[in-house]
Amino acid sequence: MKKKKSLLYPAIFMLVLSLVLTAILAAINAYTTPIVEFNSEIEQKTKILSVFDIDPGSTEPDVIDKVFNENVVEEQYDGKPLYLYQKNGETLAYGVPFDGPGLWGGIEGYVGLDAGLKTVTGIEFIKQEETPGLGGRIEEPPYKNQFRNLDISAPTGDRYVINRPQEGGNIDAISGATQTSTFVQNMINEDVKAFIDSRGGSN
Repeated sequence: MKKKKSLLYPAIFMLVLSLVLTAILAAINAYTTPIVEFNSEIEQKTKILSVFDIDPGSTEPDVIDKVFNENVVEEQYDGKPLYLYQKNGETLAYGVPFDGPGLWGGIEGYVGLDAGLKTVTGIEFIKQEETPGLGGRIEEPPYKNQFRNLDISAPTGDRYVINRPQEGGNIDAISGATQTSTFVQNMINEDVKAFIDSRGGSN
């Protein structure tokens, strides 16, 4: 008569193995979480510097962090971070948050406005879920570069950014992604107007 194999040893072995693996994963997570958070913070700071057309001169995280801290101050505006580009205590530009619905999900970003609230200094997207190769092209330089030094001193009604060929158009919409371009146009106009109004209007 054969002896029945004990299930105790395999059960103990699996328990110990699970505990060891859990401990290893916890240690890895504890080690990598600060690194991931720092890299995410550096990515955000890089984009804010771009909004202000500030070139840190390096892609090294420590350099980006230093340049950001030397030039940018963070405040709160409407429950969101508002970034101020400052030199010697003087505000040269504002990094204004904008957000709204896109074609496939929410879009969030920042638009830079000079201190006189008459010129867009740049634009960056923090979050977008548009179709790669179509609406997702809002993150590509050819589209974003149109906002660099864009004159908004004479808006058409409440519209500062207008897709061509509309009257007063100053931005080219993305070919094949008209809806996404329109969503971006509308959310920027709404949030830029709200910010300018909160500052008493342009000078």
